[in-house]
Amino acid sequence: MKLRTVRFEENLGKDEILNIRKVVAPVKFLETKEDEISENTAFDYYIAEPENPVYSPSGKSRSAILLFHGLNERNWDKYISWAEYLADKSGRVVIMFPLSMHMNRSPKEWANPRAMQRLISMEFSDKKDYSNLSFLNYALSSRIKSDPFRFYLSGRESILNVTQLMEEIRGDRHPVVHKDAKIDIFAYSIGGLLAQVLLKANPCDYFSKSKLFMFCAGSLFNEMNGDSKMIMDRDSFASLKKYYIGDFIRLGAEKRRLWDYIETAFTTHIGEKFFRGERENFYKNNSHRVSIISLKRDIVIPTSGIRLALGSSSDICLEEMDFPFDYCHENPFPVSDKINPSDRKYYFDKIFSRAVEFLS
Repeated sequence: MKLRTVRFEENLGKDEILNIRKVVAPVKFLETKEDEISENTAFDYYIAEPENPVYSPSGKSRSAILLFHGLNERNWDKYISWAEYLADKSGRVVIMFPLSMHMNRSPKEWANPRAMQRLISMEFSDKKDYSNLSFLNYALSSRIKSDPFRFYLSGRESILNVTQLMEEIRGDRHPVVHKDAKIDIFAYSIGGLLAQVLLKANPCDYFSKSKLFMFCAGSLFNEMNGDSKMIMDRDSFASLKKYYIGDFIRLGAEKRRLWDYIETAFTTHIGEKFFRGERENFYKNNSHRVSIISLKRDIVIPTSGIRLALGSSSDICLEEMDFPFDYCHENPFPVSDKINPSDRKYYFDKIFSRAVEFLS
């Protein structure tokens, strides 16, 4: 597989996001002004190209898959094999697009075990009763605990970034993807929520015909459980859920709400009762464009939460699977001496062959 890097310079909505970020509550121990994190607004993203891509006479790909990752990810290691399979089996390029403040869009210190463990020791020197806090999730946990609005703000920025990416493609300004290319989405974990908002909001009608395949994704926000050493500590996640069910809805404009098409699409996916009819009608009318595989033992994005999001369309769009080996949401295909490699490969191929078939 060939991996190509493409430079992205944020323009769409940049001033709006930066101005809001300036008034978001600071994080004491990180000592980072988030409106000054330059790597979040100018960064490289990967494009995985198959061995035999279908190119137009201009040398650009006629078809692409957007791949969205999970929450609190700092590198693409887990996704390289995913992108390779999708690219080679579909013959389409796969755009591995990093979400706001994730992957290479965040300070390197946030992924530095020694630096984060030092901050944990400083902040919690007088107590040891925190739950699931680790050097892996300290940066995200402390940022969310300081101001839960960051979660939505990063999601909004990511939506605007993807919209700008589509503007570049449709405007024939993309170096790899043709302006008339078919664009579909493969989304995992919180990347699924981003994709759901994209399809529901449908900025500039860019996603009117796009298909969405989700793996371990698609739940209502209120049904998710991000309490994990790899995602967020327990107190921070509890604060996050409380905020979006309460203040985010109740206080409206006082809490920096805009009530535009992006926020409406996001709000329909917060809890079961929020815009339930509108949400379920959307999936009913678009059930042919959405396919989801959940895992039975996934406690982060449970199947029950996905069913609540889809309503009656879950009978059409959703399939729950299980693997005959130990796995978790954060690592669905673990490498272990206790797991037969052929079993792992069988179920990996089963999941991703379904994705290729559906997105074709």
